[in-house]
Amino acid sequence: MPSKPLKFIDLFAGLGGFHLALQQLGCDCVFASEIKEDLRHLYELNFGISPAGDITQINPKEIPEHDILCAGFPCQPFSQAGYQQGFKDSKGRGNLFDNICAILEVKHPRYVLLENVSNLKGHDHGNTWKVIHKRLVDLNYHVYEPQILSPHQWGIPQHRRRIYIVCEHNDYWKDGNFEYPTPQKQKSNIKELIDTDDLDYLPLKQSTRLQLDVWEEFIKQTVAHGQKIPRFPIWAMEFGANYEYLDKAPAYQSIEKLRGKKGHLGMNIDGNTLSDCLECLPVYARTKTAETFPDWKKSYISRNREFYYNNKSWLDTWLKEIQDWENSHIKLEWNCGDEARPTLEDKIIQFRASGIRVKNPTFVPALNLVGTQIPIFPWVKLPNSDEKGRYMTRQEAAKVQGMNNLNFNGLTMGRSFEALGNAVNVDIVKKIAYNLLTRNQNS
Repeated sequence: MPSKPLKFIDLFAGLGGFHLALQQLGCDCVFASEIKEDLRHLYELNFGISPAGDITQINPKEIPEHDILCAGFPCQPFSQAGYQQGFKDSKGRGNLFDNICAILEVKHPRYVLLENVSNLKGHDHGNTWKVIHKRLVDLNYHVYEPQILSPHQWGIPQHRRRIYIVCEHNDYWKDGNFEYPTPQKQKSNIKELIDTDDLDYLPLKQSTRLQLDVWEEFIKQTVAHGQKIPRFPIWAMEFGANYEYLDKAPAYQSIEKLRGKKGHLGMNIDGNTLSDCLECLPVYARTKTAETFPDWKKSYISRNREFYYNNKSWLDTWLKEIQDWENSHIKLEWNCGDEARPTLEDKIIQFRASGIRVKNPTFVPALNLVGTQIPIFPWVKLPNSDEKGRYMTRQEAAKVQGMNNLNFNGLTMGRSFEALGNAVNVDIVKKIAYNLLTRNQNS
């Protein structure tokens, strides 16, 4: 590492992922900003620095001189899970990149390290990236080709693809490319991060345990009747339905064509208006966005109906257990393949808006901004109890983000996971920064 500690600033600091990575490389943080008050308090508690607030209200001239600008600038405008509005985001989050550029224009630090969602480069058919690239080049920076990396590529048990952008000011840049860290084919072991003695966990509600038991019975019966667990999303609300969907979406059909058919969970479709009839259908079948369903939706409906008719003998009894469940709880995504043991007991489970997602216990899914989607470990024995199964703890989630022993004092469980879902991964940033800084230690 350079003999003289480099100075860095941490923008949109959150839990301080950039801070931890660069601090471990001997660099000094001279400024941080974070708009959320609770995260500012936590940042000061963990690092002894009180971040400034809203970056849009800070004069770039008042920011201390620094060698490295770090920013995991807001990703929601570019995320595939959001509205993908990019720079047109109505809340102004897409324009916060302008504030980064304003600082670069005044302070021209040697290095720039940026992180965002993997969708950034392809957003708006590549136009968003063209704008970002041009702005950085116009500010006299050499922009290395961005790379999409994930912790699981180094044996860290989390699948979290993010784009990393590295820049160097042309006053310093020399011929020869900086190289991103090379992914390794290392196996990950989820059990290495689990602390069975950690008492700071959310227990499973009895209703959640019941839902898992009912879906466990579904898997058991599927196998017992000689079937494979479907690889397509299981939409149980389609079981027993026979409304027409191939030529026209139900919202564009006549009332007469809908009446007398069966909809959600085999419910009879009836009503005096089209709206009344649509209310009898699965939620996804009520859409008015287009006159015909997309091919992928037709395929899922067709496959679910076929599965139902092949297993009607036992599914009709099973369906009685889920009559009153929320829409997202009667959908299941089995992401484990055909070779996995047909049970939920040794899988990682996540309750998502798209359904209950089941994955092999190799690595946890990317931590989500929604605190209610915390991964569940069904096999973990609870301390001082005969019961098994609990949500992932904050410290376990912090470990996969490289934030071991981070203090979460004052944050609720849901807020902690929201912040962790929005954080940059310390291990990846550290690898990138190490390659960049050691390459130039004598220049």
